[in-house]
Amino acid sequence: MLRRAEKHSRKEILLGWLRIAAGLLVFSFGVHLTIYANIGLAPWDCLGMGIAAHTPLNYGVSMTLIAVTVLGIDILLKEQIGFGTVIDALLTGNFVQMFNTVNPFPENRNLWLGIGLMLAGFVFMALGMWLYMTAEQCCGPRDALLVGLGKRLPHIPIGIVEILLWGAVLLAGWLLGGPVGIGTLISTFGAGLVMQLVYQLIRFEPRSLHHRGLAETVRLLKAGRREALPEQRSGD
Repeated sequence: MLRRAEKHSRKEILLGWLRIAAGLLVFSFGVHLTIYANIGLAPWDCLGMGIAAHTPLNYGVSMTLIAVTVLGIDILLKEQIGFGTVIDALLTGNFVQMFNTVNPFPENRNLWLGIGLMLAGFVFMALGMWLYMTAEQCCGPRDALLVGLGKRLPHIPIGIVEILLWGAVLLAGWLLGGPVGIGTLISTFGAGLVMQLVYQLIRFEPRSLHHRGLAETVRLLKAGRREALPEQRSGD
């Protein structure tokens, strides 16, 4: 019975990594659409483009470096880090860069088409996050940073903390020459609304998930999910 539980747990975790990678691929396609819309970028993407404009790095590598840096801050803040956090940091920026590189279409210059592309991008981003989060192996580095800052500013609503964080990131990106426009405003307020609508349609509640950190996942990989054994034995 123990071996069966171990195999099940290991298989679940490994399949979860594939689910995370698939979710990040879908999410990254959504981010690519918001960039291709060419009407202004969300704060973190603006920062990535700004860094790419002043260094030999492309957008993908710039975003990976940002994500790894934020991951280091998350660790210093003692936030829960899972394999999903690490995979997110390493893959997302490079996936977006891949889509940016292979896109065969000319630069968009139509405002209304740009708005439509951005809204479609939000839908793909929401679906990608759904795939990614249901692996239950922790949030991405930027989400963990927001949670960590929120814990240290308990008297400030988390929404205000997010606005302050995004404002600082956007300012840095703008100073570096990152694209800012109507799409930036749409991203700030529209992405969350679209995500909420998508999750209502597919009946998904992110707050009901139980995420596993690195230590717990490693333990399960080594020894199996022992806490599940009493339930299996009681049903024999």
